[in-house]
Amino acid sequence: MADSKTSSENWVGRQFDRCLADTLVKAGIGFSVGVVASVVLFKRRQWPVTLATGFGTGFAVNDCDRAFNPTRIPGTKILVQENKPTSVPVPSP
Repeated sequence: MADSKTSSENWVGRQFDRCLADTLVKAGIGFSVGVVASVVLFKRRQWPVTLATGFGTGFAVNDCDRAFNPTRIPGTKILVQENKPTSVPVPSP
């Protein structure tokens, strides 16, 4: 019995898993770029590695924040749908 609907806990779990994977990938890419920059440009200093890893993690956290709070995306407008009362015909006695 597979439901096409998913519960809110499943949605939050999937979003959190995506955010965690995205954070690991972007922090890893930042680490790699930092190591290369440290070796090639900065005579094996530690700060390029730390800075690039921080940038990667920051980008991932920002993407996760936007995934959980879509109102924080610039230019996004949330439309409010007004609930108009519907008239129900009353049976005559």
